This record gives sequence, structure tokens and C-alpha cells, in this order.
Amino acid sequence: MTMPTVPAAEDVAATPADPTAPAAPAKVRLTPALKRFFGVAVPMYLSIYLIIGAVPGVLLPLQVAAIDDANKAANLALITGIGALVAMIVSPIAGLISDRTRSRFGRRAPWLVLGALATGLALVGMGLANGIAQLVIAWAIVQLTLNLIISPLSALMPDRVPAERRGLFSAIIGFAMMAGAIGGQAVGAAFSQNIPAAYLVLPGVMLIMVVLFVIFAPDSSSKDLPREKFSLKVFLSTFWVSPRKHPDFAWGFLGRFLLFAGYFAINGYQLYLLQDYIGLGSKAVGYVAILGLTSLVGMLVATAIAGPLSDKLGRRKIFVIAASLIMALAMVIPLVLPTLVGMILFSFICGLGFGAYMAVDSVLMSMVLPSSDSYSKDLGVLNIAATLPQTIAPFLGGMIVVAFGYLGLFPVGIALAVLGALAIIPIKSVR
Repeated sequence: MTMPTVPAAEDVAATPADPTAPAAPAKVRLTPALKRFFGVAVPMYLSIYLIIGAVPGVLLPLQVAAIDDANKAANLALITGIGALVAMIVSPIAGLISDRTRSRFGRRAPWLVLGALATGLALVGMGLANGIAQLVIAWAIVQLTLNLIISPLSALMPDRVPAERRGLFSAIIGFAMMAGAIGGQAVGAAFSQNIPAAYLVLPGVMLIMVVLFVIFAPDSSSKDLPREKFSLKVFLSTFWVSPRKHPDFAWGFLGRFLLFAGYFAINGYQLYLLQDYIGLGSKAVGYVAILGLTSLVGMLVATAIAGPLSDKLGRRKIFVIAASLIMALAMVIPLVLPTLVGMILFSFICGLGFGAYMAVDSVLMSMVLPSSDSYSKDLGVLNIAATLPQTIAPFLGGMIVVAFGYLGLFPVGIALAVLGALAIIPIKSVR
């Protein structure tokens, strides 16, 4: 029997997307409005993730090392851990607020613009920091303001993309995110001798892209939606989705949490791994961009295949599980081959896994969201699965490095990635 298709609409906002609808190979027409939405969303995501790739990946570690090279690993763990804790708290709150916002441009637009402006100001302040305490405060503020953008951003797919086109959207946006993150490492390396300039250029580009998105892809579908009365109970529920009532959401949350914990335990120390574990010393900054480009090639290949293929087959779980296991396999390589060649192979294969994961996991999770009335809030809770590992991983990674050296990071990453794959198996509502 042929699965029914979602009716095509003349405007993206006119097609409410059901996050619980089962995947199907059926096609939904790419209307001009949907194409325009895709077209302006890509550069916006790219500009945001340029910052995410450049700052914590290159610029912040360089600032930390310049202040106190002897204690750089411990200091970086402190700064990124506190920042991620702020992000974990802010993310669902920002989602709750954007769910309740009404404007002629939609629920998310005001927070995207406000967040971009505030992030720019915070990064300028970060560029002026000359001590660890100042960096702690500045990075915490950046994490707060960035999540005013990222949390509402995560709701765009269930808000405005029909279920049958989510694999395509996720693949395209996943590419933009990964290209931004990897390109950000190259940009960070290029600005390594003038970090304050990077903190002016990167947010400036982001603000322009966000404003263009708001202007050319407005969402007027939410202005007449009812708004639930705010209460303490509603606020506290911002941080909670019942695993008993929504077990598939809970398993997806756990899978993402474990995989990201393994990934960030290693990725957060990439520059220092090149400097000290591989032994490149001062030459390491230049190789960050090379590894990033190598990873991007793997991501491109996997993203181009995994997202559209998962749409065609109507299958999501197998792609997420396989991607997690590929990333675990990649983490074995530097463990047994602690050389630049080993790191290049690790970057490429991990890029394959991460590209496939990002292309499909967000689609899978959009299909197990608890409520269509609170997409951004629920996605904010889900985003804790990405931000909480960033809180734990730097402290965990720092303790591992102090106790066992950089070599100890890889077995932990492998174990967490494998457990993340196993957590996806019990999900029942998505194939």
C-alpha cells in the first residue's frame, strides 16, 4: 500500500510538519518558498558554525596557551566546562521563550537576530581578555548568547519542513554546519596572529546572514497560535521530558549524549593532541586546518549519501547506529598509530561517521518529539544531550590527560561511541 504524501504548500509555513509521522519514500514538491527557505538557511548555518569551529577549536586554545602554557589543558577544561554548563541551562529556556514568541517574522526570528548581536559584542570582549578569569567570564557569555540562536534554530526543521523532505534538509544543513565548523578551524588558523580581528569579522558575517534569512524567509504561521500561560511548573518542565511517557525520545537523548561525550572528549583537545601527543609543537596550528579539510571530505561523502538514502529507504536507525560505530573505529587509529598519518586517517574516517550521523540523527529525533506545541522547548531539552557532554568531557578529558596522558582519551571515546550506537536500538516508533 502506498503511503499518503504530505500535500505540497505554496509557502513553507503553510505546511505544518508532524514530528511523529513515520518516514516514507513519498515525495513532497519543492515549492519556490521551500527552495528559498533552503537557500537562505544554508549560509546562515554556515556563518554560525564558522564561529563554533574557529573559537573553541583554535582561537580559545591559543589564547589559553598564550596566558599559561604549562597548565593549558587544565585551564581549557575549566573554561569550556563552565561555558558548556551555561549552554546546558540556557538552551531549553531559550527554546521555551521562542516557542512563546509571536512576531510578523515568526517565533524564532527575533531571537536569532538578538542572539547574533549579543554574540558579536561578547566575542569582541573575549578578544580583549588577557587572563584566565576573564576568558571564563567571556566564554560563558558567548555560550549564553550563542544558545539564543542555536536553540530556536534547532526548531526550524520540525516547524517548517515536511517530514518527507527532512532527510534532504538535514543533509544540506548538516553539510553547512560541518563545513562551517571545519572551515572555522581554517579561519581560526589564518587569524592565529590576530585573534581580536577574528572576533570582529566572524560575528559580523553571522549577523548579516541571520538578517538576510529573517528578511527572505519570514514565517508568519505562528502569529495567531495560542500561547500557554507561563507558570513555575511550565518553567521547570523546560528541563524535563518524561522517559516513561516518551521512551523513544529518552533513548535518542541517551544515544546522542554518549556519542557527543566521546567525540568532545577527543575533539576538544585536538590542537593540544597535535602539539604534544603527535609532537608537532608550534607547527600544530597549521595542521589543524589540514585535518579539518580531511575531515570535511569524509563528511561531504557521507552526508551526500546518508541523508537522501535514508529518505529513499524510509530508514533512520541503521544509519545512526552505523555512523556511531564508524566513529568508534576511527578513534582506534590514533591509539595504535600516534603519528600525523594516523591523525589524518582518524579525521577522514571520523568525518565519514560524523557526516552520516548529523545527516540522519536530527531527522530521527524530529520524529520522536513529544509535542508539536513545543518543538523548540523539546529540542532544547534534546540539545542538553549535546551541551551536557561538553560540560562533562572537558573535565573528564582533563583528568584523563593528567592521569594517563593524551593516549587515555581514545579508549574512553571508543567506549562512549559504541554505547551511543547501542542506545539507538530500543527506539520503536522509527525504523
